[in-house]
Amino acid sequence: MIINRSGRHNLLRLILLFVVLVGLVGVVWFGFTLIPKTINSSSTGVVTVQKTAQPVAVSSNILFSGNTYWGRYINDWSMASPLKYAYPFSRLNEFDRSRYDAWISGLECPTVAGASQTSAQEDATLQFNCSPNYLSEAAKWFTAFTLANNHTDNQGEAGFSETKTQLDKNGIQYFGHYDPRVVDDICEVIAMPVTITMDNNTATHGKLPMAMCGYEAVFRLPLPEAVAKMQKYSQYMPVIAMPHMGTEYKSAPDQLKIDFYRSLIDGGADMILGDHPHWIQSSEAYKGHLIVYSMGNFMFDQQDTSEVVRSAAINVVLSSTNQDSVQLKKWLAIGDQCGVFKDACLDQIVAQGLTKLDLGYKFGVVGTDDSGKITKPATTSQQNSILQRLNWQTTVNNLQAPYSSL
Repeated sequence: MIINRSGRHNLLRLILLFVVLVGLVGVVWFGFTLIPKTINSSSTGVVTVQKTAQPVAVSSNILFSGNTYWGRYINDWSMASPLKYAYPFSRLNEFDRSRYDAWISGLECPTVAGASQTSAQEDATLQFNCSPNYLSEAAKWFTAFTLANNHTDNQGEAGFSETKTQLDKNGIQYFGHYDPRVVDDICEVIAMPVTITMDNNTATHGKLPMAMCGYEAVFRLPLPEAVAKMQKYSQYMPVIAMPHMGTEYKSAPDQLKIDFYRSLIDGGADMILGDHPHWIQSSEAYKGHLIVYSMGNFMFDQQDTSEVVRSAAINVVLSSTNQDSVQLKKWLAIGDQCGVFKDACLDQIVAQGLTKLDLGYKFGVVGTDDSGKITKPATTSQQNSILQRLNWQTTVNNLQAPYSSL
C-alpha cells in the first residue's frame, strides 16, 4: 500500500495522539495507586480525604530502682562467669522489661576505663569504679542514671567527666552532680519514653520531656537555691527528685532527712524517691505526694544480711487523657530533642508557650532481691516484708489526686 505525504502526516498525528492518551492514563493510574489511603471514592461517588491520625493521650510506665553498682566483687563474679560483662544483668529479664517504657536508677560509681584497683583495695578505701565495659549491657535495661551520690567523684573530676562521656557513648541519659553546690547540674530534662494513643485507637511510641533532679546530701545539705532549681521546671513538666542521703543501715529516716525530703515537695517535686542507706526505709504521703526515704540496693555486692540484698523498686505510671492534639504534638516534638545533657529543651518549651500537661500518677512496688550474687525479683515473702517496711498501705491511702495507687 502506498501512503502519500499527507497520509503519512495524518498517521504520525494519530500515533502521537495515542502516545499522549496512554501517558495521561498512566499518570492518573499511578497517582491513584500511590495514595490509595488518602483519597477514597464512596459508593455515592463522593470523594473523601482521610485525616492523619492525631495524638490524644500519652502514658509512661517507669521503674525506679535504688543503688546500682557493678564494681568490686560484682566484677570478680562477672569475670568468673562465662557471661562476663552480661552477668550482672542476666536475670533482669525476669522483671519483664517489655512492660516498661523506661528504667531509672542511681549509678553509685564512676565509669572510668583502665582503673586498676583490686576489689580488696576498693573495699579498704571505699573508692569505687565501675568498668565502662558493662555499659553496653546496662544500656539494654536503663534509660537514665542519677549521678548525685557520694561515690561518683571517687576517680576525681576527670573521672566524673569521663563517666558522662561513657554514658553518652552508650545512649544512657543522666542527671545530678556529686557536689550539691553545682546547682546548675542538679536538674536535667530527660527524654522520657512514652506510649502515645492516637485518635484512631492505634498506639505508637515517642519521648516526652520530664525533669529529673538529683541531690547528693551525704556530706552537706543542699542550699535553698539548689531546691529552688526545681521551680523553673515544675511549672511546665513533671519533676521527680532522687536524693541520696541519710544514715546507712537504718530502717527509718532521721528528722534531718525527713525535713529535707519534705522541702523538696514544697519546692516543686511531684515525688521523692531516695537511696543511700543500703536498706529499705519507710515511705509517707506528704501533702498527698509520695516520699520513699530509701529504696535499698537494687544491684550491689553486699551480701551479708537480708536487709542489704532486698530493695523496693517503685513502679510509676504517668498518664494523660483528652489533651489538645496541637499542644501534645509540640511536646512530643521537643521530647525527641531532650536526650542530650544540657540541651535547650526547657528554653524551647518556654519559647513555644507550652502549658503543663494534665497528668495522673499511679504508684506500685516491685520487690527485688540480689542475694546469691545476682539481681532478680523478690520472693512472695520478701515482697510482703518490703511492703511492711515501707508502710505502703498507709502511704497510698493518704495520697491525693493526681496521685494514687496502682
